Amino acid sequence: MKFEYEVGDIVTLKKKHPCGSCQWEILRTGADFRLKCQGCLRQVMVSRKLVEKNARGLQKKSQENT
Repeated sequence: MKFEYEVGDIVTLKKKHPCGSCQWEILRTGADFRLKCQGCLRQVMVSRKLVEKNARGLQKKSQENT
């Protein structure tokens, strides 16, 4: 399953973070992703290949008109 990742999207990964959350906000894209855990707000850098392999769902960011 291929997703189109953008900054601000919430990705659900297969394995849970030690805090118990499996939802991550994408802060940066490229060869590596910077992800922020939605449970404890810790930030990690993960390779694109690993994120694409373990992604189970993608929630697009809300479209706000400003």
